[in-house]
Amino acid sequence: MSNHILIIEDDTAIAQVLRLNLECADYTVTAFDNGLAAWNALATDHDYDLALLDMMLPGVDGFTLLPKLQEYGIPVICLTAMNDAQHEVQGLRGGAEDYIAKPFDMLALMVRMEKVLRRSGKFNEIYHFRDLTLDNGNRRLSRSGEEIPLPPLEFDVLAVLMKNKNRTVSRERILNEIWGQDYFGDIRTVDVRIANLRKKLNLSEEIRTISKAGYRLEER
Repeated sequence: MSNHILIIEDDTAIAQVLRLNLECADYTVTAFDNGLAAWNALATDHDYDLALLDMMLPGVDGFTLLPKLQEYGIPVICLTAMNDAQHEVQGLRGGAEDYIAKPFDMLALMVRMEKVLRRSGKFNEIYHFRDLTLDNGNRRLSRSGEEIPLPPLEFDVLAVLMKNKNRTVSRERILNEIWGQDYFGDIRTVDVRIANLRKKLNLSEEIRTISKAGYRLEER
């Protein structure tokens, strides 16, 4: 089962971008465009792994909603146009796990989401691409239920691609996600692993090389 993310955001364009990107990353998404609707809905349905909470909401504002989400044990990342220290401190002291000013980078937000989900013990590292299922927690890759063995580094590279499917990821980002900031070897090692994955998994068209940018695992 994928992680269930609650979005409370009154800006339709931002909410749509969040939903599309999160659903592409295999998250389940529920969204509300005003604070009062979210407040009322939480009384009967609060089975969420993480909330992305705008602070300037109609009906009930984010600072009022924050303790209600805490009451149900839902970790919160605040998303706000109020980019000042006073409001950031207020949000963090109110129990938010993170406080991110708009505009924000989607990939950076998703990394922060993963960190919060890990800290809360709710992170579900299972990714899907067509008939492939990658269970990162158990280090298992399967195709239509049949397990496919991969060397550790190839598995890790594939995990990064599947987690970021339909988005371009650079060689540096792939290595940083695997080793953190401590990798000082040849970044072309990624190219070798990509070539192996294309051949072994018959993904020569789906794993695209994006000139001067990196790679993208793309649904066709």
